Amino acid sequence: MAAATASSPGRFYLNPYLLLTLTVLFWSGNMVLGRGMREDVPPFALAFWRWAIAFGLTLPFAWPHRRQWPLLLSGWKAVALLGVLGVGGYNTFAYLALQSTTATNAVLLNSFIPVATIAISWAFLGKSLRAVEGLGVLISLIGAVTIVARGDPAVLAGLALNRGDVWMLVAVLTWAIYTVGLAWRPTGVDPMLMLAALTAVGLLVLAPIYAWEMAGGRSIHLHPGSLLSLAYVGIFPGFLGYVFYNRGVAQVGANRASLFIHLMPVFGTALSALFLGEIPQAYHYAGIALIFTGIWLTTRH
Repeated sequence: MAAATASSPGRFYLNPYLLLTLTVLFWSGNMVLGRGMREDVPPFALAFWRWAIAFGLTLPFAWPHRRQWPLLLSGWKAVALLGVLGVGGYNTFAYLALQSTTATNAVLLNSFIPVATIAISWAFLGKSLRAVEGLGVLISLIGAVTIVARGDPAVLAGLALNRGDVWMLVAVLTWAIYTVGLAWRPTGVDPMLMLAALTAVGLLVLAPIYAWEMAGGRSIHLHPGSLLSLAYVGIFPGFLGYVFYNRGVAQVGANRASLFIHLMPVFGTALSALFLGEIPQAYHYAGIALIFTGIWLTTRH
């Protein structure tokens, strides 16, 4: 999404790498909640209310720019595709995955987003990384796998794909296409109006699926924990996460932005230590060092 205008949140300059880091922090918490609340909040309900909350937060910032509607309509095909993929698709597939796969598998598979993004950029946009940048991507991927595998290759050998893993692979491909597809978004449209349009498209996709889920007897178990979880996924990974990510992609490109996905195991380790009292092991520090080394190699220019 284009850089924020004077009327958008974050009108002052923020380092795009900081924005991308915060985004991945928010998304790491989203993965934890998606797995932890799977019995209380069904996947389509979680996806729908996440975006309904985000849409409500976006609309007041988008409304002043409604005169740009013709510009939005001129690129309606790209808007529709990005809304279906980025809002209606990725998180819904991830929540479906977390119904039947472990968080370990989900994070590991999610770490392949940068690789998928780079491959799609190369195939359809003719973009490629320099050798040092490719090395950085490889090193950071090794770091992510090191953390997920707990430093033991036998753990990876013991991972078996199930239905949830397949959904996670679909989510990975969806997000990679969305990231690359941001290059075709309509130009001249305020970022908040663009986000509102993408969210509206996603909600149109999710509404009938959510209704089908409720008709099948699955509903939200309302209690303080489930309500706070919905508020979190709507405000942080939903609203702020997409504002930050889209702006980061606009400033540093899809390939570099997607590399920050490798920070998810890092934040997962930190959140586990903070909230679950789990003490980091040597492989955590090794993996974190590799991830930051890879990011530094890829972004230092």
